Amino acid sequence: MKRFKGLSLLLSVLLVLSLGTLAFSQEKGVIEIFSWWTAGGEAEGLQALFDIYNRLYPDVEIINATVAGGAGAHAKAVLKTRMLGGDPPDTFQVHAGKELIDTWVKTGFMEPLTDLFESEGWVEVMPKGILDIVSYEGDYWSVPVNIHKANVLWYNKQIFADNGLNPPQTFDEFFEIADKLQEQGIIPFVLGTKDGWEAAHVFETVLIAKLGAEGYSGLWTGETKWSDPGVTEALETFKKMVTYVNPDHAAFTWDEAYEYIIDGKGAMSIMGDWVAGYFFSKEYTDFGWVPVPETAGIFDALSDSFGLPKGCKNRDNVINFLKVLGSKEGQEAFNLKKGSIPARTDINKDLFDDYQKSVMEDWEKDVIVPSVMHGAAAAEGWVTEFKDVIALFVARPDIEVTQKALVQVAERAGVAQ
Repeated sequence: MKRFKGLSLLLSVLLVLSLGTLAFSQEKGVIEIFSWWTAGGEAEGLQALFDIYNRLYPDVEIINATVAGGAGAHAKAVLKTRMLGGDPPDTFQVHAGKELIDTWVKTGFMEPLTDLFESEGWVEVMPKGILDIVSYEGDYWSVPVNIHKANVLWYNKQIFADNGLNPPQTFDEFFEIADKLQEQGIIPFVLGTKDGWEAAHVFETVLIAKLGAEGYSGLWTGETKWSDPGVTEALETFKKMVTYVNPDHAAFTWDEAYEYIIDGKGAMSIMGDWVAGYFFSKEYTDFGWVPVPETAGIFDALSDSFGLPKGCKNRDNVINFLKVLGSKEGQEAFNLKKGSIPARTDINKDLFDDYQKSVMEDWEKDVIVPSVMHGAAAAEGWVTEFKDVIALFVARPDIEVTQKALVQVAERAGVAQ
């Protein structure tokens, strides 16, 4: 009998200890945050958010589940496998707009966040344009952490000064500058195409230049046909631009290619303002910026956001992380590193770099158009096909074949041509 009592007591002690361990484990908790932010500026911005979260919730372990590849080139495939397999990350980076709504909201994979938007006061401090692209059927579905401008031409100021050049406002000026720089042995136009999306990003901005804001936006609704002469002109312009790029572009990601500009070997490039964050991380300051030629007064916009997947393992921890994302402190800390501007309008503008201040001004006065390569203008399937067509065009620049292919892609996306 004593033996059984002793065994019973031992089991009781073990049960108490195990329950205590379980309680501690639950209290400590984890959160898995899935993104593609690994490049300079991006990684630092994400870490700034982690630092705030760690300070507020020190007992929660952050699992930084990043998948390298700009614009989510590789991450999106991994995410889709996990979501469809019933193993969602606790929260994940997603471009606000069609990528968010069509891919994950309409298909029933996300929880609405309307109550959180209202309780945190975000409806009052975020602009309508941003609120609209995270909305569907009366609810908000993800928390935007920034606003990016995609149509930026970056240039090495020293190269331009040494050669008596002014940044181009038209593509005629762009090609004149490119010819002069090429004669000096300088790469006129820097590009990295290793991840497959970068060329399509550049072409997107050329479409805006040749079609204007209304014509470009109409491509994604059917109001502008892909057979339009403006698309032909954009392809002709882009074909000529590619003749000035670094010959090793296929070996480099977008950020690796920018070493040409930092090292003074390359002069110009077109990319979004995550480039500013990359330059910040490299402590490089001798860069200039202007709108992509012929796009002055137009803001090619995108926004990174995070949402709440149904069935995530650590829901309460996600809610707290989303609160950090949407907070004034979080948005300031993140965007100071990322090169973008906050989605909130009540931030301290004096904290930011001259470039970011200029983007804040542009956001308030320019005509806003949605970026296609970054999920705002079209559904993910259309974006993928668009990207692949343009990547092939860089290798085989046949204008007629490419334009027909773009027409067919639009038709497959359900947009009559």
